[in-house]
Amino acid sequence: MNTRILASLLVTFLFFTSCSNDDDNGIMTPDVGDSKSYTLMSVSNEAISGMVTFKKNNNNTTTVEVDLGGTTSGMHPAHIHMNTAAESGDIAISLEPINGSTGMSSTTFSTKDDGTPISYEQLLEFSGYVNVHKSADDLGTLIAQGDIGQNELTSDFKTFPLDSRSNPNIMGDAKFTKRVNGTTLIEVMLSGTSANGEHPGHIHFNTAAEGGDIAITFTPLNGETGVSKTQVAMLDDGTAITYEELLDFNGYVNIHKSADDLGTLIAQGDIGQNELTGNSKVFTLDSRSNPNIMGDARFLERVNGTTLIKVVLEGTSANGEHPGHIHMNTAAEGGDIAITLTPLNGETGVSKTQVAMLDDGTAITYDELLNYDGYVNIHKSADDLGTLIAQGDIGQNELTGDAMAYTLGTVDNSGVNGEATFYKRVNGEALLVIETMGTMAGDSHPSHIHMGDINNPGDIVVSLNPVEGESGMSKTNIAMQDGGSTFGYEDALTYNGYPLCIMI
Repeated sequence: MNTRILASLLVTFLFFTSCSNDDDNGIMTPDVGDSKSYTLMSVSNEAISGMVTFKKNNNNTTTVEVDLGGTTSGMHPAHIHMNTAAESGDIAISLEPINGSTGMSSTTFSTKDDGTPISYEQLLEFSGYVNVHKSADDLGTLIAQGDIGQNELTSDFKTFPLDSRSNPNIMGDAKFTKRVNGTTLIEVMLSGTSANGEHPGHIHFNTAAEGGDIAITFTPLNGETGVSKTQVAMLDDGTAITYEELLDFNGYVNIHKSADDLGTLIAQGDIGQNELTGNSKVFTLDSRSNPNIMGDARFLERVNGTTLIKVVLEGTSANGEHPGHIHMNTAAEGGDIAITLTPLNGETGVSKTQVAMLDDGTAITYDELLNYDGYVNIHKSADDLGTLIAQGDIGQNELTGDAMAYTLGTVDNSGVNGEATFYKRVNGEALLVIETMGTMAGDSHPSHIHMGDINNPGDIVVSLNPVEGESGMSKTNIAMQDGGSTFGYEDALTYNGYPLCIMI
């Protein structure tokens, strides 16, 4: 009898013990299924960062667990907000405060704060972000933040450099990062800005060399942090634009000194299809009317195959503005204008021109410009186009560096002597430069290349540009004989095996 009672009591004890375990594991702590984690980045304290994890429960609730590293004490309020962190938005769901000692909190819910039901699946599509605050008394200071749901940042990003403009100490980049929903977070990060500054910024249409209207307005850049973050899903006019479309956008970024001084830029850079590839070619521009002015023309390739032409001269004066052009043919021959360049600023010595076509509308690529039959002229002013301050052959007319010089001796006691130098061009043609001493201003001396030698000159092979008496110089591009036969640099050096004679 006592044994039966003892057995009965043991069963009852085991039954209640079993029920107690089920209550703890099944009711107090819901079963966990799928989960998704998002990064929480540092904000005011670089030592604090972590993760927020969304866990699907079997009772149609969701548990949100925050796990931060770097916290030490106190309680840190946390919320899920609507929109992206770059935009900001109202609180949608209040989370349990994070315990600073552990850096952790856990919140289980099935509705938003306003009572609207929200499932785990809906949270993964939610347009929101998480804010973790320093304390209940200091909600304005954030210690961690991260976008969630459809706003989560992917690993796809593209960075475009932003160069200095008015202040050489300010520079940085614009980072475009793709979100899960295909929109873009644009982060502008500059070094060298001052703590009390706020700098408006925009994406404009076209290239920086051309200029264009505002397409997208940025959140003003904070001078103290040097950072601006802007959520971009559409242009200012409401046209939708995706991350992929932004990477192919015909635009550039301007960052201004202030809202009161939009005319002064502190940073600028081309983006999208206008980005520079890194491929470039420099052509020398020699002095003309002023021996102190010289420089180069730099051709830089864009992603879309067009060209930024940057003319840089030293020695120009602050109050000058100098028209420039690319002409057809060689400088020795002369030719019509093919491309009009942006006038060069005398103060900076710089001109920048976007080139996608010739002035007549014919499309021309970077590769085609590198093989173009042309030269650059930079003029003294719009009122004095006849005076050149710099000039240089480009494309196929560029000089290779190979040259051969011949002495020009005095004939019939004329007192004139000098040198004739053949310079090889990329296309195999020759630039012949005659430099003489003893000629007189106002004179012009016809010149030719003859067969034979000085004592027995033969027929004319090539007619040259006359030597100008004042300068004693003549420049001639040589590509063929007067009779039409091809005659280039190598031919000039070895023509028919006979010595050449230049008659002046």
